[in-house]
Amino acid sequence: MRLLTVFILFTFLSSSASAEIPPTIHLKVSGHTLSAEVAYKKESRIRGLMYRNSMGKNSGMLFVFPEAAIHSMWMINTYIPLSIAFLDKDGIILNIIDMSPHTRTKNSAASKAKYALEMNLGWFSSRDIKAGKKITGLEKAPNAE
Repeated sequence: MRLLTVFILFTFLSSSASAEIPPTIHLKVSGHTLSAEVAYKKESRIRGLMYRNSMGKNSGMLFVFPEAAIHSMWMINTYIPLSIAFLDKDGIILNIIDMSPHTRTKNSAASKAKYALEMNLGWFSSRDIKAGKKITGLEKAPNAE
């Protein structure tokens, strides 16, 4: 029995240690600086901000997609109300959508997006950031896997 307990504990610790923490980069838009975790791997893009209860005031998550396309996001298992900005390959905001927690509503880019940036609900509007603005610092993000 003790051997089984040790094996289960080792397996749990090994799987917890392999859970990768996404890298963080700093981005700028309209004179505002934000810190974004970068979801550049398929697994991190799928998980996104699910199961989190809060996020820092100027923190968010940048999704890096393998190709520019009409990407869509939803809020299944996401507890935080969010605003999402879809960005083209040059970092220009295509559109911004406010999203409600625990919904299956498909929120899509207005045209081909290479990135999506999720921030706390109202972050963009409270800073008068709209479609057409450029987000800088994206070159620091890892390439999508």
